[in-house]
Amino acid sequence: MDFSLNEEHQQAQKMVRDFAAREVMPVISEWDRKQEMKPEFLPRMAELGILGICIPVRYGGQGFDYITLGLVCEELERADTTLRVVMSVHTGLNSLSLLQWGTEEQKQRFLVPQARGEKYAAFGLTEPGVGSDVVNMRATARREGDRYILNGEKMWISLATKAHNFLVIAKTD
Repeated sequence: MDFSLNEEHQQAQKMVRDFAAREVMPVISEWDRKQEMKPEFLPRMAELGILGICIPVRYGGQGFDYITLGLVCEELERADTTLRVVMSVHTGLNSLSLLQWGTEEQKQRFLVPQARGEKYAAFGLTEPGVGSDVVNMRATARREGDRYILNGEKMWISLATKAHNFLVIAKTD
């Protein structure tokens, strides 16, 4: 069995490794000192196509496979965990959930701009006193007409201050 990376994998890996080495690693000490991420890295990641790396082209992404997503995350993690968390939340938890379970209208409205990096996405699961235990979560979503009314608390939402779209996990009737 051949576990070698193909040319696309190697090119994506090199692109992200070079980006991380040139643009991310030089500012890590400052990020740590200030305990903040520079917001200009989100548009830069979008420009490189990283935020939609494994989203199909028809939904604004690059159309690469999940091995490429793993390689991208690995190279970001090599530089600093913050940008890997961006990928895990924006792409892994939010965008891929929309791709799998969203309606076509939701994909066009939310997924396409997220894959292009025009909008940023977050994921809300963790609750005070419950953590990430979905069986015991308290947040609810009640349908009213064509909308849902959310009731409850979420915490530790990565990208919360920068996100345009939130995928919130809540119980329904």
